[in-house]
Amino acid sequence: MKNQVIVIGLGRFGSSVARSLYNLGHDVLAIDIDEERVHNMMGQVTHPVTGNATNEEMLKELGISEYDAAVVSIGNDLVASVMTCVLLKTMNIKYIVARAHDELHLNTLERLGVDKVIQAESEMGTRVAHNLFNPNLQEYLELVPNYGFSKIKTPEKWGNKTLKELGFSGPRDKYGLAILAIQHGSNITLNPDTNERLNTGDVLIIAGKDQLIENLTS
Repeated sequence: MKNQVIVIGLGRFGSSVARSLYNLGHDVLAIDIDEERVHNMMGQVTHPVTGNATNEEMLKELGISEYDAAVVSIGNDLVASVMTCVLLKTMNIKYIVARAHDELHLNTLERLGVDKVIQAESEMGTRVAHNLFNPNLQEYLELVPNYGFSKIKTPEKWGNKTLKELGFSGPRDKYGLAILAIQHGSNITLNPDTNERLNTGDVLIIAGKDQLIENLTS
C-alpha cells in the first residue's frame, strides 16, 4: 500500500531512509535547509523541497497534516529537531520517527511522545524505511540495492497453517520470495518443508526483492 511520508533532514541517514521509502513505492516529501542536499535527491524522491522545517507556515503550505508518517533526521541540532517534532505533533501526524544524536536528545524526544526514537546512521536507513509501515517486519538486511533478507513475525491470521496452505509452495513460491528458515521460539528449522505448520509468534526468515517483501507484509 502506498503511503505518504515526510523525511526531514537529508544527511546520510535521512537520505537513505528517503530513497528506500521511494523505492518501496511510497510518496516521499524530502525537506532540508541545504539546497545542495535537496538537489542531490532529485529523481530519488517524489517531492524534494528546500526549506526550514521549524517554519510552521512552510509546513502548512506543503500540506504536512495530510501525510501518514514523518522521519525527522536532524541529528546534531537538538533545538531544531525538538521544534520540528513539536510542530509535527500539533499537525496530528499519525506516526513520527526521529533520530537522536545522544542520550539527552533521545530522552527529550521520548518525553515529547515521539513514537520511535533511534540512534543510527546510513546503514540503518533502509531498515527504518522497511519497518515504518510493517509492524510484523522485525529486521531487514540489504544485500544489494532493492534486494535483501528480512525477519517477519508470523501474522495472527497465518497461525496453524502450513506454508503450502499459505501459498509458499517451494524454494521460489508464488510470492517470488525464498523462505530460508522458520524460528519457533529458540529452535530454527532451515530450508523448511512446505508442510511445515506455522504458529502465531513464529518468525520467517526470507529473501527477495524489497517490493515483494513489502507486498507480503503490507
